Amino acid sequence: MLSILPLRRRPAWLATRLGLILSVLLLAPVFPASPTVASVANAPPVDQPGGQPVFLNQAVRMKVSPWVLAQAAGGQPVEFLAILAQQADLSAAANLPTKLEKGRYVYQALFTLASATQRPLIAWLQAHQVEYRSFYIVNMLWVKGDMGIVSALANRDDVARIEGNPVVRGLPPLETPSSGQVALLPPAGAAPSAPAGIEPNITYVHADQLWSLGFTGQGIVIGSGDTGIQWDHPALKPHYRGWNGTSADHNYNWHDSIHDSSGNPCGNDSPAPCDDYPHGTHTMGIAVGDDGSGNQIGMAPGAKWIGCRNMDQGKGTPARYIECFQFFLAPYPITGTTADGNPDLAPDVTTNSWTCPVSEGCTAGSELLAAVHAQLAAGIMTVVAAGNAGSGCSTISETPSFYAEAYTIGALNTGTDSIAGFSSRGPITADGSNRRKPDLTAPGTDIRSSVPTNTYQFDSGTSMATPHVAGAIALLWSAVPSLRGQITLTEQILNDSAVHISSTECSSSGWPNNVYGYGRLDVKAALDHATVMFGGTVSGTVRANHGNPLAGATVAVSRGQLAYTTTSSLAGSFNLSVLTGTYTLTASAVGYLAGTLNNIVVQSAITTTVPVTLSPAVPVYLPAIAR
Repeated sequence: MLSILPLRRRPAWLATRLGLILSVLLLAPVFPASPTVASVANAPPVDQPGGQPVFLNQAVRMKVSPWVLAQAAGGQPVEFLAILAQQADLSAAANLPTKLEKGRYVYQALFTLASATQRPLIAWLQAHQVEYRSFYIVNMLWVKGDMGIVSALANRDDVARIEGNPVVRGLPPLETPSSGQVALLPPAGAAPSAPAGIEPNITYVHADQLWSLGFTGQGIVIGSGDTGIQWDHPALKPHYRGWNGTSADHNYNWHDSIHDSSGNPCGNDSPAPCDDYPHGTHTMGIAVGDDGSGNQIGMAPGAKWIGCRNMDQGKGTPARYIECFQFFLAPYPITGTTADGNPDLAPDVTTNSWTCPVSEGCTAGSELLAAVHAQLAAGIMTVVAAGNAGSGCSTISETPSFYAEAYTIGALNTGTDSIAGFSSRGPITADGSNRRKPDLTAPGTDIRSSVPTNTYQFDSGTSMATPHVAGAIALLWSAVPSLRGQITLTEQILNDSAVHISSTECSSSGWPNNVYGYGRLDVKAALDHATVMFGGTVSGTVRANHGNPLAGATVAVSRGQLAYTTTSSLAGSFNLSVLTGTYTLTASAVGYLAGTLNNIVVQSAITTTVPVTLSPAVPVYLPAIAR
């Protein structure tokens, strides 16, 4: 029998579902100490050498992936994913106005369906002592069993298909930096330990210009699915959501999907963020890193981060990747279960600098796609690397890089608007869509960021380009909160405001194209574009106190560090597009005293008219001096 783990810190909105969740304890992860594999009674023999007789007719074989059939043919247990026939319809989430509502709806819809439909299958697995793990973000179970178990599950009407769970290369092999190649780990000493101010890749995309306006990503959370993170790195610790300035709480902020590794420096099920391969610490540094002592390596230092380790020293499986997407959808405590999930604590955006190569057996593309789609429905923006298989065309060919539901990032040679030689390109032929990819490009060569332990180094790759965009989204959403969770709109703004780079390569004809996508990320231009689209307007006429309009007067509208300035026209009129909020207006003109108006409230899509009257400066007369 399964034990029920206590529910911790459960949000009030879940109270009405306690009875349902507690009754679905079957969703808790279960790993029997000594699982045994049951045979299928009365099954006529087929072609399994060295194993027990198993019945696999043609209809059943069609439900099982060739990888699983090949791996199980020798009679040994194999890891596979049993995909249930019923999958949740999340389309109604699109009609919900806020990210909070979207997240709650998606979690409840997915969890409720999995709870109801997995019960009979889990009961069978438990009765036969088969090792399994339950998922709800995709209605499926990870199972470890031989051909008899595969056959038994494939024969069930509630199982739609059996997919493999191979160990695949999530990251390219480590390489030494050289022209046109990706370098995930340069030679020792290649990167200076001393900071050089704001890193050039950060200023290249104008993130610092948003900082000067007071927008640093505050209020936004970035999730990292990667090799893990050194959470107490000086550039990352202040930005970890699990750190309150005096103590750490990893509950709801960290998850480890590595359960069965041997020889991994982080072990299995690490209770605290740990990086077994310096990649994850480096990518998260690009998103948020700043140690407060001059190492300004990150795009959004005011944002918070949470993490999930989805690779074992650079190698992943479809189940590991999906498990991290599931954690991000509704984070839960370190010792808790998915029943303890709280979608209110989901990140706003996830950065994913890994791929699941089809060439290495990652055929569970539809399951990964379903997980990405669930994030999209919940208002979580999924940013992914294009991959480092360039410079050929149609080299964006590994999941999730070619998904329409993911925002795919290529790499530029930093400081130039030229594509890095290693950056993968479209069009997408892997799924037959001929889809244009990547979506955007960002700096990806010689990027200085954090690595374990407490140091910095230069790395190159689309892995480095990707967190630039995740950080840019945090900056944009902190400046325009109404955009939070509005993924299609956010992509439109980033695309339209990008620095256009034309190309005729890879079946392209100008802009956008299959090399640069919509072009180079420019987060300041994105904010300007969002201001016009979703801000309000302050307008009026500057007049002298006798009624005549004043041309050439300087008009400024400001709040905190954020300021907009313009000059009045010949008719004395002015018009400023500004973000919503409460402002102070100041006006000045030569020969007139400056005027100030406070508490000007600007609402979205509304024009606020402000009449401005200036009084002439009083001339000062000095007495004549006799000579």
